[in-house]
Amino acid sequence: MNFCSHCGAPVHIKIPEGDNRPRHVCTACEAIHYVNPKMVVGCIPEWGGKILLCRRAIEPKYGLWTLPAGFMENGETTDEGAARETLEEAGARVEMIGLYSMISLPDINQVYMMFRARLLHLDFVPGEESLEAALFDEADIPWDEIAFRTIHHTLERYYADRKAGNGYPFHEGRILHKPR
Repeated sequence: MNFCSHCGAPVHIKIPEGDNRPRHVCTACEAIHYVNPKMVVGCIPEWGGKILLCRRAIEPKYGLWTLPAGFMENGETTDEGAARETLEEAGARVEMIGLYSMISLPDINQVYMMFRARLLHLDFVPGEESLEAALFDEADIPWDEIAFRTIHHTLERYYADRKAGNGYPFHEGRILHKPR
């Protein structure tokens, strides 16, 4: 960030009084501009023991498989965002069952929130960001072609919970890209 979105003056990085982190601060109006993590919301769409995956038609990870998910938009709830992403990427409508996992990625300033969801129909089609959308049994999941570690981790937990037969508890974790 080079300029203030309030008045257009240059910004500089400093620790504002009463804060403990460097922030972009306007040199004229002294507005503090916070840069916060991006929320990625998505779901595990279920139908008869299978789940819906999408093959990516965009970078990053073009051609690899993922659960339908994407960046949350202003003015929507997390579950609304997950449902919107599922509709955009797979043409599928879902009913949310509940929040399943939250994974922090502090190195890239993202938080993934994944819901369990019930597919409402089988009339799904790949959206503009997907090459394919397909239902998979666990045995057919293309594990070596999963686009993101967060999705791989979520799917591993999901199938472990299913095998354990104790329901689907909420999972919270983090994935680090850089060694600390």
